[in-house]
Parts: sequence; structure tokens; C-alpha cells
Amino acid sequence: MFLPLRDDNPLHRIGFQFVTVALIAACAIVWIVQAIGGDQFDSELVFRLGMIPVTVLGELRREPDMVTVTPWLTIVTSMFLHGGFMHLFGNMMYLWIFGDNVEDAMGHWRFAIFYLLCGAVAGLTHAAVDPASQIPTIGASGAVSGVLGAYFMLHPKRGVWILVFFMPIRFPAWGVLGVWIGYQVLNALTAGPAGGGVAWYAHIGGFAAGALLVVPLKKRGVPLFDRGFSRSRRRTPYQPPPEAEAPGMGPWEEPPVDEVADPEADGDAPWQEPPAVRPNGGDPQDRSGSRGPWGRRPRGPWSRRD
Repeated sequence: MFLPLRDDNPLHRIGFQFVTVALIAACAIVWIVQAIGGDQFDSELVFRLGMIPVTVLGELRREPDMVTVTPWLTIVTSMFLHGGFMHLFGNMMYLWIFGDNVEDAMGHWRFAIFYLLCGAVAGLTHAAVDPASQIPTIGASGAVSGVLGAYFMLHPKRGVWILVFFMPIRFPAWGVLGVWIGYQVLNALTAGPAGGGVAWYAHIGGFAAGALLVVPLKKRGVPLFDRGFSRSRRRTPYQPPPEAEAPGMGPWEEPPVDEVADPEADGDAPWQEPPAVRPNGGDPQDRSGSRGPWGRRPRGPWSRRD
């Protein structure tokens, strides 16, 4: 349907997703063993360790020489078997992208228990829907579906990059996972209990189990639904340096200086009150031609000579 590439959601409580990496490594090692052993070895291994609904529910028993583990334990062993490279790659890609943040919210040991519980619920859901099936069911899809359900409850607002028609596009997690679970439900309703080779109801049961189990298994203080997280980014308007400012250019313009309050703002000398007595000591009423601060008095036809 679509391939997730990464999410915009760093770790906050753990330094590294050890359990997630260990699960991916275990599934990869088992698949390598399946591939090296050949087709006959692979078929026998799947029949011995895969989950067969009719045997899990006790309606039919296996041949004694084909029993490796008890039927109930095959619910766990079947999670580490895969039917091919693309089956393995798809499951591990989803686990790598979404598993680290769920492990971050729960802690290492709780996440390991959570993963196994989701896989068990997924297998039992498939067995309940198709109890007469004698086809072995393998794959980590049910457990990984539980991880997706937990991520949906924890981080629905986080961005997830997916590859759509060879083009990476960013969508919120609630949209990506909502479309994913909707696709599973649609196929389950159209394909019927047999599923056409895919255990659709196991995916649905695992997703529901993960969405419910995350509530009691998450650490105290870890919020649900990204409470307190906002995708909005505040942007500070650009403010040019003082020498680049010009009147009317923006909110950073300084208000005009009050020349009365600051007479030296224009760089001129401060204004002084003229002296009441002229520098020569004369009477300020004297109209002689002595020089004062203003120079000699102008003379003209209207002026009177003393």
C-alpha cells in the first residue's frame, strides 16, 4: 500500500531502542536460517513452529513426530518466521520506525512483554475467526500491528514520511495509521475469514490490543494523544541591523526623539539663555554700537543713531 520511511519523533526517555533492534535481529536471523536450509527445511520448520488454528484450539492434534513445541507456544514461535524477504522487510520496516517510540514510552522490559502480548492476541483473533483452518500462520505482522496501535494512541500528531509513487510525503501519524487500519478492515470484510493468504483479522486484533495495552503499560507521566505537543512553529520577524533601518520600514523603527526633552539629540550645542548683562558690563538698555553675543546691531534707514 505505502512504505513508511521515517518519523519526526526523537527519543526522550531511553538512550537506545535495544529491544526493537533485538527483535529485528532475531527475525532476520531466523529468516536467514530458513533461506539457507532450503525449501523442504523451510516447509517443515513452518509446519512445526507455525501457528495452526485447529491445533491451538484443540480440535485436531498433530502427528507426534511433527511436534516440536506445544500448540500454544507456536503462537510465540510463529512471530519470528516469515514467508519471504518482502514479508520480513515490510514488517521490520514498520517495527523500526514506530517501535522505538513505543519502547521509549514503556521502557525496555515492558515493551518486550507488550510486543509478545500483542502477537498472542493477534494469533488468537485469527484462530477465533477461522478455527477450522489447518494452514500454518507465520509472521510478526500481528505483533507489529500492536506497535502501530500503541503509536496511534501515543503520538497521533507526529509527522511520518511515507513513500507514495516514489515520492516522499509527510503526513501526520493519525492519517497514516488510520488509513493503514482502514485498509486492513476493508480487506478483512471483502476477503472473508480465510483472508486470501493474509491474516487480516490478526492485524486488526493486534492493532486493537496495542491501543488498549499501551494505557496500563506506559510509564507514569507519559501523555496520550501527544498532549502538550504542538506542530506550529513560531517565526521571529527579521530585524535588520541599526545601520540598515529606515523610517517606516517595520515595527523595529525607533520612535522620534523629543527635541525638547533631549536638545542634544540633533548634535548641536545646547540652547542657552542670553545673558542679562552684556559682556562689556554696559546697561542692557544701552543702544550703543558695542558688540554683544549677537554682533553689532544692524543699521538702516529706520534705525536711529545715538
